[in-house]
Amino acid sequence: MQPNIQVIIELAKYKMPFGKYKDQYLVDIPEYYYTWFKQKGFPKGKLGNMMQQMYEIKVNGLEELMYTIRREY
Repeated sequence: MQPNIQVIIELAKYKMPFGKYKDQYLVDIPEYYYTWFKQKGFPKGKLGNMMQQMYEIKVNGLEELMYTIRREY
């Protein structure tokens, strides 16, 4: 199964639209923020899906991949 590179690029470049971390890239937001949402429930829709994906990336230590993608695309 091939990942859709456009989805990954969008995830690497997406910024938080609200709250304490407004206008920060999702990858730059601390892992504890995603852990809290994991426990309480992620938002519905696209943002929630992206936050869930970023949670998995952070838990698995793959942030550097997101930084590389953001730099190169």
